[in-house]
Amino acid sequence: MLSANTNIGASVALATLRSTGDGLNQISKRIQTGLRVNDARDDGAIFSIAQGVRSDVRSYAAVQSSLSAGVGLGEVTLAGITGINSLIGDIKAKIASLGDGSLAQPQLDTYRSDISQLVGQVNAYISQATYNGRNILRGDATAAPISFVADITGRSLSYSVSHELDLDADEFLGPSVLVPSATDVTEAVGGAPPDIATALASLTSFEARLMDIGQVVSSQKRAMEAQRGFVDNLVDAMKKGLGLLIDADVAEDSARLQSKQVAQQLTMQALSVSQQGSGAAVTLLLLQAGA
Repeated sequence: MLSANTNIGASVALATLRSTGDGLNQISKRIQTGLRVNDARDDGAIFSIAQGVRSDVRSYAAVQSSLSAGVGLGEVTLAGITGINSLIGDIKAKIASLGDGSLAQPQLDTYRSDISQLVGQVNAYISQATYNGRNILRGDATAAPISFVADITGRSLSYSVSHELDLDADEFLGPSVLVPSATDVTEAVGGAPPDIATALASLTSFEARLMDIGQVVSSQKRAMEAQRGFVDNLVDAMKKGLGLLIDADVAEDSARLQSKQVAQQLTMQALSVSQQGSGAAVTLLLLQAGA
C-alpha cells in the first residue's frame, strides 16, 4: 500500500538497517580485538569470571618471579660450591707434593705460594656466590631463612642452612664456627718441615662443611624448581581456559561479517526502493489534487 503520510517499508528498512549495523559493529569489534567478550556489555557473567582469572594470572606472575629468584640463588650457591670444591682438590694436591723430600727450598716456596693463592681464590669464590645481594655461603641463611613466595595463598619455600663460610681477614669461617681457619692451612704448610697432616685435616673439615651446605641447598632448590614448574603449568592452563571463555572465533566471525555487510547493502537498497515508492504516492496525490 502506498501512503503519503507513513512509509511502512522505509520504517521496516530503517529498523533492519539499525539492527544490522549493531551486529556489524559487534562482529567488527570481535575481529579487531580477537575477543568474543570484551566487556560486561558483551556477557556480564563470563566477563566477571574472566576478570577473576586474569587477577589470578597476575598474582601467579609474582609467584613465578619470586620462585625464579629462589632458583637463581640456589644455582649461584651451588656453582660457588662446585668451584670451591675443585680448588680444594688443587690445594690438597699441592700439599701432598710438599711431602716430597727431594724438593729444594725454591720448589717448596713455589708450592707454598701456589697454596696461598688458591686459598685466596677460595675466599673470592665464597664472596662472589652472591645473587640479588644474598649469599648463603657467607651465612645469610643461618640466622633466618631466605624465603620466596610459593603460591598466591602466601605459602613460601626457603633456604635455611646451619653452616656458614663467612670470612674475616684470615679465616675461611667466622669465629663462631668450629672449623679450622685458612691460617691453619697456610701456617701448617709454612713450617719446616711442612705439617702436611694438619693442613689436610683442616681442608677435610672445611670440605665436609661445604658439602653439608651443598646438600641442603640442592634439596631446597629442587623443591623450588618443582613448585615453579607446577605454577608454570597452572598458569598455562588458566590462560588456556581464559581463552576458551573469551576468545573469538575469527574465521567464523569473518564469515559472519561478510554476511552482515551483504545484508546491510540489501537493506539500504530496500530503503531506497521504499523511498521511491513514497515519492510515487506523493506524486499521485498531487496529480489527484490538481485534477
